[in-house]
Amino acid sequence: METILNAKVLTGKKKFRVAFDKEKNILIVQASEKPHENKANKEISKELKKFFKAEIEIVSGLASKEKKIKINLPKEEVLKKLSNTN
Repeated sequence: METILNAKVLTGKKKFRVAFDKEKNILIVQASEKPHENKANKEISKELKKFFKAEIEIVSGLASKEKKIKINLPKEEVLKKLSNTN
């Protein structure tokens, strides 16, 4: 089972954070790295892998703040983990 979420990425923040906007059904990711040389995408993949304890893939939006992220977990598990972030 896998889940694909739309994500909005904010880069250059003090620390990495994840939140979920239930109304818009969008993952909000604050990355500490800048997008220069793919550093932000690498940080997002690494940190989300730790957060969800599952394989992560950015399936679209590699050069954009709007991304689609595939998480190798059922949607119910993803939403359960995200409900603890806000």
